[in-house]
Amino acid sequence: MKVMIRKISEGKYSAYVPKKDLEEPIVAMDKPGLWGGKIKLANGWELELPDMGPETTLPITVEAKRLSSE
Repeated sequence: MKVMIRKISEGKYSAYVPKKDLEEPIVAMDKPGLWGGKIKLANGWELELPDMGPETTLPITVEAKRLSSE
């Protein structure tokens, strides 16, 4: 699914899913660099983000895999 990742403040990010018109803060990350691991959104969704370099500029739209939802 397409997901737009943007930085909302220092060290805090949000994810927007256009097809669901859903924007949620990212509350947990597997990796401190955000990319190439799982993230958890405030609504309970877990997504796997592609592996990208730390110099990737935000906001950016990526193809993410939805792993679960609570």
